[in-house]
Amino acid sequence: MPKIRYIEPNGMERDVDVPVGWSVMEGAVKNLVPGIDADCGGACACATCHVYVEPEWLDKIPPKQDMEETMLDFAQDVKPNSRLSCQIQVTAELDGMVIRTPKEQH
Repeated sequence: MPKIRYIEPNGMERDVDVPVGWSVMEGAVKNLVPGIDADCGGACACATCHVYVEPEWLDKIPPKQDMEETMLDFAQDVKPNSRLSCQIQVTAELDGMVIRTPKEQH
């Protein structure tokens, strides 16, 4: 099972086993990772699962679709590596992926 590392703004790290096929958001919510609220439940209808994907992982995930870009307009402190964690499906290739949660979501 792939392991995803979630890092909070204060430096606290959590390594979570996330099943293939789940989203990065589901892995966070089901393991009570702070900073990923997922108010819409993963429907890409809010930005409460906004995360920063470490740059070395960006080429390993599909590019943002239009709806995700639109929802990121509602997030604070958007950066080039900003993504909605509900839109990142976990694959075996993402084992070791590093995700940072924005300070504004804590």
